[in-house]
Amino acid sequence: MRLAHGTTMLPTFMPVATQAAIKGLTPQQVEALGINLILNNTYHLNLRPGIQVLKEAGGAHKFQGWSHNLLTDSGGFQLVSLSKFTKITEEGALFASPFDGKPTMLTPEESISIQHAIGADIIMQLDDVVSSLTVGPRVEEAMWRTIRWLDRCIEFHQKSGRDDTQNLFAIVQGGLNPDLRDKCLDEMIARRDRVAGYAIGGLSGGEEKGLSNVQTSYLKIVHDILWVLDLQKVYPVSRRFAAI
Repeated sequence: MRLAHGTTMLPTFMPVATQAAIKGLTPQQVEALGINLILNNTYHLNLRPGIQVLKEAGGAHKFQGWSHNLLTDSGGFQLVSLSKFTKITEEGALFASPFDGKPTMLTPEESISIQHAIGADIIMQLDDVVSSLTVGPRVEEAMWRTIRWLDRCIEFHQKSGRDDTQNLFAIVQGGLNPDLRDKCLDEMIARRDRVAGYAIGGLSGGEEKGLSNVQTSYLKIVHDILWVLDLQKVYPVSRRFAAI
């Protein structure tokens, strides 16, 4: 996978540096392990140290002393992890800061704008995430909203002129419902010429991981999505990026 800050071989292990730091390791130690892709979190970096600080530092790469590739989570996961502080509307997600209670509206456009300031090589659309154990109409509601939010992310990102250096990934949602996953994936594939790759969201939240439950396990859902992407020869833009 060729990105602006080098080539990352796939599959790869991607350490999480939520607030632009990997606990207990320096950037040099991480690099010495052969790692060249790490994750920063959009929501948390927007709170602390704040986007203005990152801009003044020249982006998150320079801020954390990391010369290799960065991927940013859009903030969608915090809709689950900080659900008691969050209200979701069609406009976006209204968060109350867990530190001082200050309200922050994270829209699809604002999420992309923050990720632009961070300077990540791979950026994620803002998605409406529900716990993987959620059932009922809320799962379908979140899936369709994720698709609508993707269109807003695409429009904002394309207008920014950053397509060549920051690569927008779509996120497939649908909970543990195979039919909803299929519908969401179809919509994402229909936008294949406007995204650089795909991520699978809404998992690792307590669901069965193996194949004992054939229809709704983690492995089954991941397998089925990757099978469709391969069957339809869905290669991201210029075949530079991998579906994950």
